[in-house]
Amino acid sequence: MDDERNEPMNSGRPKTTKRWAAVILGTAAVLATSVQCGTANDEAGSAQPAGSAPPPHSSAASSRPSSSPPSPSPRVERAPAAGCEAVIAGMSPRQRLAQLVVVGVNAGDPQAAVKLVRDEQVGGIFLGGNETALLRNRALDEVQRAAKVPVSVAIDEEGGRVQRIDALDGEMPSARKMASTLTPAQVRAKAAERGRQMRARGVTVDYAPDADITDQPDRDIVGDRSFGANPEVARKYVLAFAQGLRDAGVQPVLKHFPGHGHATGDSHKGLVRTPPLASLRKVDLVPYRDIGEYGEIGVMVGHLDVPDLTGGTPSTLSAPAYRLLRKDYAFNGPVITDDLGAMKAITAQYPLPAAVLKALQAGADQALWSSGGNVGTVLTTLEQALASGDLPAARVAEALTRVLTAKHACG
Repeated sequence: MDDERNEPMNSGRPKTTKRWAAVILGTAAVLATSVQCGTANDEAGSAQPAGSAPPPHSSAASSRPSSSPPSPSPRVERAPAAGCEAVIAGMSPRQRLAQLVVVGVNAGDPQAAVKLVRDEQVGGIFLGGNETALLRNRALDEVQRAAKVPVSVAIDEEGGRVQRIDALDGEMPSARKMASTLTPAQVRAKAAERGRQMRARGVTVDYAPDADITDQPDRDIVGDRSFGANPEVARKYVLAFAQGLRDAGVQPVLKHFPGHGHATGDSHKGLVRTPPLASLRKVDLVPYRDIGEYGEIGVMVGHLDVPDLTGGTPSTLSAPAYRLLRKDYAFNGPVITDDLGAMKAITAQYPLPAAVLKALQAGADQALWSSGGNVGTVLTTLEQALASGDLPAARVAEALTRVLTAKHACG
């Protein structure tokens, strides 16, 4: 997220594309049947324990020179974990849709978080701000016990200005500081150490590393959150940080696609515009090149208008932006939006339920809002859109399978 201190996002055996398509179509049929018949089983199927972690992934950073023409990596299909169909079949339409939202909670009020998960069965929660009660005394265990399907627990622990557990586990340097003082191997080790601290407190997802490329002054909107202005060098550090988190069993989420580092404006205050797509490909999008090297990660899409791609619409709500990530950069993991509830790039144009719906229609797998609340209204809006076909059943099935697979929530 584009946030600082005061702000409140899998392993499967390779299968063929044909097999993947068959699963998605089959899951879509289950969704459509449930909506049309109005029948629901409120109990979810058995889920793997929330503590399961993906295996470590090792690979060297790419050394392709920046002058190479941008070309997509071969698509690495992320097959759904075995048993997703059974888990999905045991959910009502509303429960399926609830898995596609990540809601901000007050980290100082554990019981409110437990109630939210018990009542709404949301797919994820986000802990922002400086409160730490949910991160102490195994408070998140009770949250997981309230979930029929393991809930993802996300924070944004980048280091520097954007930290959540520094009061508990000590401070971590900013990305810029790490890149200037440590090797990529040392950054991987530091991220793994931080990841183990997060995992011990019940955190499963880190909205980091920041993959933006910039030479902005430290305190600018991206500034020292970036690993640097040289895209090839920064990519090596982004890869190392992500691998370290994965070594610890925490899912990394690269942000802010398609690149905030050379954009003008602050999405907390209004729409942000980037340079043209051709320029982004040469610089800002370099960290997303050969994205299969990162292993199992997520990507956060920012509220960024790319003039010759999104045409005045924030990337979070723009189907062409998601197609760019999926097709040109061959990413098939879960994609989450930046904050839809507290940033004027969105809130100045759309009420929250409409923004969440538009994001899922455009291609997001999870919609995030840090402000909390409004969950019932959002889910009712999504239910109505699913029933009417405004939110296609196949789109929901695709997103849901990615979300469950990333959480290792299938048998």
